[in-house]
Amino acid sequence: MESLANPEIWIALATLTALELVLGIDNIIFISILAGKLPVEQRDRARKVGILLAAVSRIALLFSIAWIISLTAPLFTVFGKTFSWRDLILIGGGLFLIAKATHEIHQKLEGESEHVAPTATATFGGVIVQILLLDVVFSLDSVITAVGMVDEIWVMVTAVLIAIAFMITFAKPIGDFVERHPTVKVLALSFLIMIGLVLMADGFGQHIPKGYIYAAMAFSVFVEMINLWIRRRSRPAAPVKLHERYANGGKADGTAPAVL
Repeated sequence: MESLANPEIWIALATLTALELVLGIDNIIFISILAGKLPVEQRDRARKVGILLAAVSRIALLFSIAWIISLTAPLFTVFGKTFSWRDLILIGGGLFLIAKATHEIHQKLEGESEHVAPTATATFGGVIVQILLLDVVFSLDSVITAVGMVDEIWVMVTAVLIAIAFMITFAKPIGDFVERHPTVKVLALSFLIMIGLVLMADGFGQHIPKGYIYAAMAFSVFVEMINLWIRRRSRPAAPVKLHERYANGGKADGTAPAVL
């Protein structure tokens, strides 16, 4: 109970929760794109199962603190650069994220314009495995940061549970919105490519401040929201059919009947 009265604990909890929420937005984007490959009736289930499994894996990482810390130990050196297991995981995850997002953009653009034959439908299990693997990559940095910030496991687990509740609540509306708007989906895939590059750079020892990345993403989303609003405002009204005009007592040219 003494820790509850410590203001530093609450500051750490708020910081970790904010970190997990930002990470949750990245996860929702990736989960929504992967779930979109499934039949409509399986998408919501895939989102929820993927998020819950991601929560289990993240909490398991938190309880494996000794193993997590060992991942940062030097493993080998190449051209004067020392690599650890953490670096290799970030580089591999970044490469996978770039390859996956590029493939999805190629299918979205080339598939529609050149009528390329569609690939086999994704399986439910395959989508869940991809969600789980990428969540481990996304979570690794946040878990290492959490371990360095606080010693209390309950603070870390609480932050993760708050972020998971947020993800479960907003995964479906965000996923449906991304599916309804192709330009938003391409923008989200571009974000994933950028995140993949950041992960690779971090793996090679080139740290890029996350604030710059998320500021650029927020500005891009703001511009896209303006574009969607302008397109919605400029969309022409649906024409009124002749039989509807006659049913309302008007003439075929849309004018009102003469009053006798």
